[in-house]
Amino acid sequence: MTTRKSIVAITGSLSQPSRTRRLVEDVAARVQSRSGGAVTLIDVAEIGPDLGQAFSRGAASPALEETLRAIESADLIIAGSPIYKGSYTGFFKHLIDLVDYRALAGVPVALLATGGSDRHALAVEHQLRPLFGSFDALTLPTAVFVIDRDVVDGRVTDERVARRLDTLVSEAASALARPAIAA
Repeated sequence: MTTRKSIVAITGSLSQPSRTRRLVEDVAARVQSRSGGAVTLIDVAEIGPDLGQAFSRGAASPALEETLRAIESADLIIAGSPIYKGSYTGFFKHLIDLVDYRALAGVPVALLATGGSDRHALAVEHQLRPLFGSFDALTLPTAVFVIDRDVVDGRVTDERVARRLDTLVSEAASALARPAIAA
């Protein structure tokens, strides 16, 4: 019997509705359709109250502990955050800070970010990639930054960005199909 691979999609926006969430959900659904994996969506806007009260892992509520275990047991992570003042959101970082640093070694991570200006485009490379690199996670080669104006009715309208998303989805599905790397 084959177990379905676990895709954990994390969205770091506190806004509802959120362009970042829609983008992360779209990528997760596309990876799922190509791989057959099971998707778990983690939205910091939904877990904010529990997350805000967890000053350490020991102070995590049972629901937050379950969320952290889902991240730590993922076969693939799709991580997306809006970029504010050059970096991911504080709640996104706090969630990741609570993850056991040994749990993500070798886990492929797809990186996504949204923002109001292309001035923040490198935050994916300068903020998100090193964050997951510190866990020895395997960040996928293609990371995608989407400017807010390029998302209309939940759909990416810029053809170049859409092609990068296609590449990211292919890389994520391929990474999920490979055998896990022993940590």
